[in-house]
Amino acid sequence: MTRLFTSTGYMEADDQSSTLPLHTLPPFLRVLLTTDGTVTKSLESFFWEPVKVKNCGQQYWQLETDAPVINRQAGDQVLRRTVQLVGEKSGTCYATAISLICTELLSEQLRSELEAGLVGVGELLRECGLETYREIVALGEGGKGESLADDDAIWRSYRIVMEHQPFIQITEFFPLSIYQ
Repeated sequence: MTRLFTSTGYMEADDQSSTLPLHTLPPFLRVLLTTDGTVTKSLESFFWEPVKVKNCGQQYWQLETDAPVINRQAGDQVLRRTVQLVGEKSGTCYATAISLICTELLSEQLRSELEAGLVGVGELLRECGLETYREIVALGEGGKGESLADDDAIWRSYRIVMEHQPFIQITEFFPLSIYQ
């Protein structure tokens, strides 16, 4: 598995780690794709409006294919959650995110709060004070067949790791037209 941007936010144009031409993208979108911080805070700061996490649905789901990013195999159960990051004033959808969450690795309280679906994953982890880190593992373009993601989207996938155990895989889709 490739780990991108572990020590730098820069990649040479001819780097073979990604087929996505990062140097051609709008600068703020490059920041969002390479950051290991919370995207919601960055969106609020850049677009200067509160951004809410709109839960578009979540359910326990049996994996149809392996999910090596979180060390899961076809047939394993995960919580699949889809959210949109929406500007409270403008109504603009800045991003759509799809998460695969290994809830069995979470405390009962954290699992219950996550299942309630009222806040974003990043906010919940931060509020609970869990020591986690993020590893960006893939970049690309297109909606990957997801109904809530624009065809002109630029996406990134990353995993969240706790105690050296990956337990969440998140793919975020950013509509290119908003960032140009």
